[in-house]
Amino acid sequence: MTSRRLPNLADFEAVANRTFAALPANFRDMTKDVLIRVEDFPTSEALDALHIDSPYGLLGLYHGVDLTRQSVLDVSPLPEMIFLYRRPILAYWETHDEALEDIIAHVLIHEIGHHFGLSDADMERIESEAAG
Repeated sequence: MTSRRLPNLADFEAVANRTFAALPANFRDMTKDVLIRVEDFPTSEALDALHIDSPYGLLGLYHGVDLTRQSVLDVSPLPEMIFLYRRPILAYWETHDEALEDIIAHVLIHEIGHHFGLSDADMERIESEAAG
C-alpha cells in the first residue's frame, strides 16, 4: 500500500464538512439542529455503553434522542450530536481501498439515519444518491 499523509483533526474536520455538504440537499436540510463533532477517539464511557472493547471499533456515534422517540414536551439539555472518530476512521481507511470521503459519508449517513430512525434500505439509497 502506498503511504498517505494522515489528516490532522482540522484537516479531517474540513473533509467531513465537504463530505456533509455533498450529501443530498433534502437529507442535509433535515439535520439543521444536529452538530457534527470530530474527535480522535470515542470516550471510554461510550465504548462501555456499547460493549465495544477496542477504541478502534467505533467509527461514529449519534448522541441524542432520535426523532422517533422525541416528544414536543421533551426539553433536551444538550444538542443532538454526531461524533466522527478520526483515528478509527483513518485506521479503516488505511486497510481498505476506499476514498476517505466515501468512508466519512457512510458514517455520517449511518449516524444521521439513527437520528431520523431510517431503515438500512433508506440509508443505502441516500449513500447511492451521494455517490452518484
